[in-house]
Amino acid sequence: MPHPKGKNLQFAPAFWTIASALSLTINIIFTIILLALFLNIKNLNPEVALNPGNFLLGGLHNNFERMDSAHITTTIPIETNIPVKFDLQLNQQTQVILSEDVTITNALVTVKTGGMNIANALTTIVLPQGTTLPVMLNLTVPVDQMVPVELNVNVDIPLAQTELHKPFKGLQDVVKPFYCMVNANALNLEDQPICK
Repeated sequence: MPHPKGKNLQFAPAFWTIASALSLTINIIFTIILLALFLNIKNLNPEVALNPGNFLLGGLHNNFERMDSAHITTTIPIETNIPVKFDLQLNQQTQVILSEDVTITNALVTVKTGGMNIANALTTIVLPQGTTLPVMLNLTVPVDQMVPVELNVNVDIPLAQTELHKPFKGLQDVVKPFYCMVNANALNLEDQPICK
């Protein structure tokens, strides 16, 4: 059954209204973009404007390469107590000084003088304070102490020697084919060709 001509004519104004509104919206968006570019023309890098693919992909590849060759450097302060437990063996000659008078009873004494000789006589001897005596030390001293430790440890971790190397290398490999498509003579940070 054929449609009456009146219904087709009613559809046309709605179509032109929607198309006009859409066209006006797109034109307004492009006008805003052109105005923003015009206001920022001083800051626009001509190399980026003329070859955005090379700039973007080269920047990504170079920064992934820099991240892989970066180092984490810091200073870590350490404050802790370390248990120290061992046996200290002493075997040496030393001298001790008496801090008070020392009385020795029933000591066997031999005295030889010009006119009198006494052999192996029991006597009491008093050694005065400050007397120096030679002593041979031969003993084991147990050591069991907590020793406080405070120090700063400098740390330098190359990221290429950590688990982060693989993802950084993987990101370079992902970007490389696209970078080589826009710049077949691309060089890495060491001026070596990337595209081989």
